Amino acid sequence: MGGYPTMKKQLTTTAVSAILAGTISSAAFAEDLTLCWAAWDPANALIELSKDFESQSGHNMNFEFVPWPNFADRMLNELNSGGKLCDLMIGDSQWIGGSAENGHYVKLNEFFDANSITMDDFIPATVTGYSEWPKNTPNYYALPAFGDVVGWSYRKDWFDRPELQSEFMDKHGYKLDAPKTLAELKDIAAFFQGRDIDGKTVYGASLYTERGSEGITMGATNALYNFGFEYENPEKPYDLEGFVNSDGAVAGLEYYKELYDVGTPPGSSNWYMGENIDAYRSGQVAMSMGFAFVWPGVEADENVGSGRSGYFPNPAGPAGQFAQLGGQGISVVAYSDKQDAALEYIKWFSQQQVQAKWWELGGYSALKSVVEDPGFASSQPYAQTFLDSMAIVKDFWAEPAYAELLLAMQARLHNYAIAGDGTAKEALDGLVKDWTEIFEDEGKL
Repeated sequence: MGGYPTMKKQLTTTAVSAILAGTISSAAFAEDLTLCWAAWDPANALIELSKDFESQSGHNMNFEFVPWPNFADRMLNELNSGGKLCDLMIGDSQWIGGSAENGHYVKLNEFFDANSITMDDFIPATVTGYSEWPKNTPNYYALPAFGDVVGWSYRKDWFDRPELQSEFMDKHGYKLDAPKTLAELKDIAAFFQGRDIDGKTVYGASLYTERGSEGITMGATNALYNFGFEYENPEKPYDLEGFVNSDGAVAGLEYYKELYDVGTPPGSSNWYMGENIDAYRSGQVAMSMGFAFVWPGVEADENVGSGRSGYFPNPAGPAGQFAQLGGQGISVVAYSDKQDAALEYIKWFSQQQVQAKWWELGGYSALKSVVEDPGFASSQPYAQTFLDSMAIVKDFWAEPAYAELLLAMQARLHNYAIAGDGTAKEALDGLVKDWTEIFEDEGKL
């Protein structure tokens, strides 16, 4: 009863303010939009980037950033409850299946067609990973927003020391340099383990080992893929036996445990992004596994930046060279009352000049015209490694049941590789059993 005049007054005031600012939007009045993402360095870059959208559109951007360990739980609860907190969501690649099938995200095909936005303009792996459901079909629920992939930082200044070069060559018969194979990676990690560097005990490498969310999976897959692990039979969906637990997959998991055992710092049994990069930037480790998003921060760090660090793609194994995909797409939340304004943001974000600035600010553009620019590879010390890494990506399940699939893998991998329980074969046989039950419950088998 009495609410209508007040609402009308508020809308009128907002519209007048927008007109006075000379930035009236196509929605006829300015909206307050909320974008939800993880709390990490790229989020700060996006706040800076989005100031241009605010000035051009008249809309006001608010941001809800959640720390990584709580990000999935918080945002998936928000989506599953039909919440209206988020108008835009930069959601993990694994969420796309559930968000599409459960109606959480707006399907963007018609919007893309109407605004001449084509997925052919983006790195193919990011389209498949962040936007499509079902995979490899032209059904789009997100615009690729942030390309990311697991790679490695290393202490180039340590590697270049003549005395270490000489000792390593005597021991292994090849040059101490950024490793090309997983075997070399393990040699180097063991070489630096417990070594005295400038009066400080250092260790070989920081690895992803965390059990609670996704860490050990995002880490171990970089070995598993390269030894022959596959999620399923390429000829028969959800057929797992002999693929998840192949001889190669078993060898890959054994390798990851060996790498952890011979080359990591004490007390690193539950590390993920934050702990890994802290260990590297504080000079504890010679090499650090990490998603590419950390590299701008490495370069800016007074201890490890300015030429002290180098970067290399995840090294090859007996079955090839692959790396775990990270990154996210940006979607319009279906429960938002401000979808038109949210779509304006996506249209703005898709522009070449915006994507170029995104890269300059520390975001990882997935737009081909940005990453294929002749100057891109030399624009940052890590740019070429990013390109090389994005060309070899694989990703975890994006099935609606991804959370259950992930929890099962987290437990099986951690129990063996970190806690030392049982054998690698038992761990992967157990994972086949777990996943088969999940897919049976889903009606996929």
